Amino acid sequence: MRILLITGPGGSGRTTVAAATALRAAREGARTLLLTCDDALPAGLVPGGVPGLAVRLTDSAEGFRDVLTALQEQGGAALDLLGARPLERDEITPLPGARELAVLAAVREAARSGAHDLLVVDLPAAPEALALLALPGELRRYLRRLLPQERQAARALRPLLGRLAGVPMPSERLYESAARWDEQLAQVEDLLGRAEVRLTAEPGPSAVEAVRAAVLGLALYGLRPGALLATRVVPDASPDTWLTVLAAQQRKALDEWTAAGLPVHAVPHLGREPRGADDLTALGVPGAAVTAASAAGAAGSCSVERPVEDRSAEDGSLVWRIPLPGAVREELELVRRGDELLLAAGRFRRALPLPPALRRCAVTGAALREGVLAVRFVPDPAVWPSAER
Repeated sequence: MRILLITGPGGSGRTTVAAATALRAAREGARTLLLTCDDALPAGLVPGGVPGLAVRLTDSAEGFRDVLTALQEQGGAALDLLGARPLERDEITPLPGARELAVLAAVREAARSGAHDLLVVDLPAAPEALALLALPGELRRYLRRLLPQERQAARALRPLLGRLAGVPMPSERLYESAARWDEQLAQVEDLLGRAEVRLTAEPGPSAVEAVRAAVLGLALYGLRPGALLATRVVPDASPDTWLTVLAAQQRKALDEWTAAGLPVHAVPHLGREPRGADDLTALGVPGAAVTAASAAGAAGSCSVERPVEDRSAEDGSLVWRIPLPGAVREELELVRRGDELLLAAGRFRRALPLPPALRRCAVTGAALREGVLAVRFVPDPAVWPSAER
């Protein structure tokens, strides 16, 4: 199953683009599922009776109740130890982040069902969408830190340790649950890593900065956009002076995006809000397999490579190159902590696992040139293997 993720700045028409993309794919013969978290999705956008097209609205409230109820059941021993009174299902209300969890669960469910050829996901606005894409990896990282899998090796000693300590020890069920969560999160992380991301933006001065930030955030999480759909584009030639000025502003933004190497596709302004299948077809959005990223192959088509350059023969260093298009030097923060590189770019922050060879090295410098952060490492003599040992 191919997955298309649609996001962009708020108000850029991403829900309309997602609906038009799903409709076109279904008409071209693909069994298509449109997954949206927008409660305001107009029924007219996806008309009924289109063969091969299904629409699903994620229910964050119900999904959050399922997750929290399951957590309470699996952590019952710990809750009893703390004297906690579990929440009843009907009193559980969704918290911030519940929508993201519901979308991730729906993506995994759709992939497991095998009932569709294409999944089009109408994500929230770009900042929230980037947080959603990062969520599986971050949750797995927290699980590994809080419940290390190697601790399971001592499960035979837990009853003895419990008697010596005088308090109950974490049950085997807790570690089994953690392993199950890690497996499920890994599946979702793999699905998102192989998906194609398409950005939507209405060209204009503010959108240029919003797209730059979105592309930078995607790169930090190992993705690049397969297409940038410039929405509500007006004709260049018009007798209306106001439209002429607007067209000039849009053309400037389109030229900047093209010069930055983004795969831009213009979506025309219809002069009205799109309604029904005919309007969606008139938008002329690209199909599910016509972008440059798609042509490169479905698996990993939008992934970003982070190569390690071996310069040991020249100056004894290794250089890790991390693409960060649109990054500004003053907005970058870089910290080495254990086997991770903590990298912040603007409002985005990511803990990048170091490649195996670099874990035995020390960071000696970094430089940002032409949208690529080059981090320089040198082998640590204390741990680097040598011919003398």
